[in-house]
Amino acid sequence: MSKPEKKLEVTEKDKRRLQKIKIGLMRNPKFALYSGIMVVGSTSIDVDLPTALTNGRDETYGLAFMREFNDKELAFVVLHENLHKAFRHMSTWVKLWKEDAHLANAACDYVINLIIVRSDPEEQFVAMPRKEGKIYGCFDQKYAGMNAKQVFDMLKQEQPPQGGEGEGEGEGEGEGEGEGEGGGSLPKGFDEHDWEGAKEMSEKEVKELEKEVDRALRQGQIAANKVAGSEKGYGDRAIGDLLEPKIDWREILREFMTSTCSSRDASSWRRPNRRFLSQDVYMPTLTGESIKRVIFGVDTSNSIVQRQLTAFLSEGKSVCDLVHPEKIALMYWGSYVYTPHEEYDVASRGSMVESTKPQNTGGTSPSCLSAYIKEKNIDAECVIIFTDGYVGTDWGNEWQAPVLWVVLDNPSAIAAHGKTLHIDSRDL
Repeated sequence: MSKPEKKLEVTEKDKRRLQKIKIGLMRNPKFALYSGIMVVGSTSIDVDLPTALTNGRDETYGLAFMREFNDKELAFVVLHENLHKAFRHMSTWVKLWKEDAHLANAACDYVINLIIVRSDPEEQFVAMPRKEGKIYGCFDQKYAGMNAKQVFDMLKQEQPPQGGEGEGEGEGEGEGEGEGEGGGSLPKGFDEHDWEGAKEMSEKEVKELEKEVDRALRQGQIAANKVAGSEKGYGDRAIGDLLEPKIDWREILREFMTSTCSSRDASSWRRPNRRFLSQDVYMPTLTGESIKRVIFGVDTSNSIVQRQLTAFLSEGKSVCDLVHPEKIALMYWGSYVYTPHEEYDVASRGSMVESTKPQNTGGTSPSCLSAYIKEKNIDAECVIIFTDGYVGTDWGNEWQAPVLWVVLDNPSAIAAHGKTLHIDSRDL
């Protein structure tokens, strides 16, 4: 009669080992940048978890998985989980996960594994896990300098054509390994990705986590400057991406407007959608209550140049082509709102960029814009404001609709009201 298999138990030795490795990384000149991140959320050991995972806030390590690696390899795994947190992968790239979970998992892993390896190429302190002498995980030098979206797109192009549908939320959750959605082979990842756990956080928890991660990164940057000296790690060169995740600002602008102004949710087959007829596809036309008005408030102080202004107006027009407002109220402002403001309807919207007449309005005082909208009693679904953000404490008040601030080349500016989106003029 065989003896029953002995159940694993977490010992004090296991706890001390994990704690020692985290403290060692926090004090290491190459990895001090992530010291603040390592104290965000909770850290636990689970006897039933087969690998390791994070939901973007908390880290969990499988006991048997931990014992499988030497200290350098386990240190690599700990850094790996914390870089998922630092890059906000579980929230920033949830759309990629919904599109193709296997590719999203692999893309995120390729990015952070490359950063860790380049931080310590001689494996003095951390070593990428190996099985039977072979690297265990996603690693390829060709993805150097890319973010997860860029890697995802490349992986997607490399996958063979799909034999059928099968994408969708949660497919292949948390593995980043095995066969991709498209049937292509992806390297095995060594951890799991808790996208579902991240989804369970409330909106308040997500906002608090974003603030906590941002503070932790800035604290880590200070710590790294103190202890790193001439031994700065590769990750220091990625700090800009950590503090300002690279998501296309145009995509955020579109998402804000479509989510704020999504009223055309019914469809009719009486009139076929002309956009698809040229492709011999018969689709219904969207119907429903139309969007009344969108306000574009454009800062025309001296720091805004024509190229930037044109780029914003062009993108704003393209978004309006998606949400179809009945009117666009275009306002140029600085220390005052230039009057009269410009109004465009469905017929004239197409010529807005060419026909508008920007007016220089002096300083930068958003309160003049909020006061103008209130005084003129202008109803709108949302307000999009383009500015350099050098406004001090004046972010306007008593806004009559949801506000998105598109702030140019000023990452420290955070609006007191509404949502703030930072953009780099080099991306225009």
